[in-house]
Amino acid sequence: MRLRAPLLPLRAAAAAGRPPGQLENKTKGRLQKQICGVVLDHFEKQYTAELGSAWSSVRDVLTSPLCWQHALLLNRFSQSPDLERSLSEQGYHPAFPGALPYLPAGLKCYLRRSPGRFPAQKHQAGRLKDYYLLNAASLLPVLALEVGDGEAVLDLCAAPGGKAVAILQCACPGQFHCNEYDGLRSRWLEQTMESFIPEPLLNLIMVSKLDGREIGDLKPELYDKVLVDAPCSNDRSWLFSSDTHQATLRLMRRKELSWLQFQLLRSAIKALRPGGSLVYSTCTLSKAENSDVINLILGSCSNVVPVDISAMAKAVSQEFTFLGGLHQHELLVLPERGRAWGPMYVAKLKKI
Repeated sequence: MRLRAPLLPLRAAAAAGRPPGQLENKTKGRLQKQICGVVLDHFEKQYTAELGSAWSSVRDVLTSPLCWQHALLLNRFSQSPDLERSLSEQGYHPAFPGALPYLPAGLKCYLRRSPGRFPAQKHQAGRLKDYYLLNAASLLPVLALEVGDGEAVLDLCAAPGGKAVAILQCACPGQFHCNEYDGLRSRWLEQTMESFIPEPLLNLIMVSKLDGREIGDLKPELYDKVLVDAPCSNDRSWLFSSDTHQATLRLMRRKELSWLQFQLLRSAIKALRPGGSLVYSTCTLSKAENSDVINLILGSCSNVVPVDISAMAKAVSQEFTFLGGLHQHELLVLPERGRAWGPMYVAKLKKI
């Protein structure tokens, strides 16, 4: 469930000229996306306090889209025989060369140090895409979830569908339930699945538009694995809000997100079978939406315990920069030049 409509309104059309509160961002002599000054000022205060000296380098990456990097998740259901060779010739390399605790052979992701975007493939009815473009840090929640063949899996906030596609590169769940509350985003999810998953397997996937806060009561103790890729204050997109008034409203209502995230997690725990595991993720740096939410869950739900994911983090440390000082059951990817992945927060819990 992503309550994007009431909580995070869609970006308004850019007004002519430069709206008040927005700053020009010029790179290599070209006018780039405009940074929303209201959001940047808010982030400066919050993240200087939360990240300390690390915020300066993170801010430089987030405010410079031309240094952002893009990875390619290959689709094992539609592999082009020349694609991997072509990627290698263009400087791409496999994303996870280390000895990861969980790395199925079907999960192949390619990335490169230099910025630049690989051409996107258009959706064509009846034809599967060869790859999915994504921020490489988005795969860490999937790797942490460790889905096995035959397991019952719930993706509670599934749109736009990248993590669901990644799960299906890793394993063939016995039951796969993808949920998205928002109608527009749910259609986006369905199109993503149609673009990457063959029809026989697609027919086994349940796509719903339920309120994620209610799924735990509707389907108690039904799933072995649950992914909660929660609605959050997306730091990358918020920095480039084209409507200053809308950006101000977002910041004012930001504190509401942590309560929504807590409710979604509580519902997910109810939906988990005893012994099942849950991964929570966001694409924000905000402590209030990350560690604070997990701590609140651990303090209020006696039937869940944290799961150590430090071995996974260590295995991918060559490709990702992590914030220090967190618990072993959580990680936060910090973007930096040459490794501009994230922000991505990941935490893992187990139901006892």
